[in-house]
Amino acid sequence: MNRVRIIGGGRAGRSFAAALCDIGMEVVEVLDRGDDVTFATCDVDVVIIATPDAAIASVSQAMTPNPNCVVLHLSGAQTLATLAQHPRRGSIHPLLPLPNAEIGAQRLQELATFAVSGDPVARGLAEAFGGRVVEVNDADRATYHAAACVAANHVVGLLGQVERLANSIGLDLACFMDLTRAAIDDAATLGPQRALTGPAARGDWTTLERHLMAIPEEERPAYDAGVSLALQLATGLPGLGAKVVVEPAPFDEAIEVLW
Repeated sequence: MNRVRIIGGGRAGRSFAAALCDIGMEVVEVLDRGDDVTFATCDVDVVIIATPDAAIASVSQAMTPNPNCVVLHLSGAQTLATLAQHPRRGSIHPLLPLPNAEIGAQRLQELATFAVSGDPVARGLAEAFGGRVVEVNDADRATYHAAACVAANHVVGLLGQVERLANSIGLDLACFMDLTRAAIDDAATLGPQRALTGPAARGDWTTLERHLMAIPEEERPAYDAGVSLALQLATGLPGLGAKVVVEPAPFDEAIEVLW
């Protein structure tokens, strides 16, 4: 597992590239949007897809399968079905915000918690970073990611909800505490608006809908309220309401302003 190719030159991809080099692995290259990925699985042991969630499946399908290469994605929400054509596949999701490559690489090596699934190489990579490793099955992926979003984006007194959601899939609050602490640090140093990440800030309604389908009904009002606060922070527009997933139409104009 010494030669790695990364697809996606954003904050996550660059953070992983820097961290992998720090621990002695060879990052062959970082491919970005517009680069040909057809033969990305050739001449390397691991390919890490670090693109936005919506692009993972198309990137995966564009790559030639190689039984000697493990293909991993970094998504917390997506299942391994997005990598179905590859014989060896897995996922590794750091429970950490990665605001830029320098801070991200440092955090990946500071006892982070990683949620992994699929090929054992995913666990091996997390352990190489010195991190804590938890296994999250595909069936639990949406609930896990909902809990992660609450911990990162809705920091205002919602740690109790993080604990309840985590317990429902056999995890504990400790798995998510590094994420929460780092998000608080970002809010303190960068300001809440610049520190905000997550599907509400991106206008990713598909992931938000999957969260609501996965979590218990009694948890949904608090989740809706948190998304509303995140959207208000991202756009600077007050009074946007709470039911952002069930009734998304009122937010179209807000998303246009954001982007």
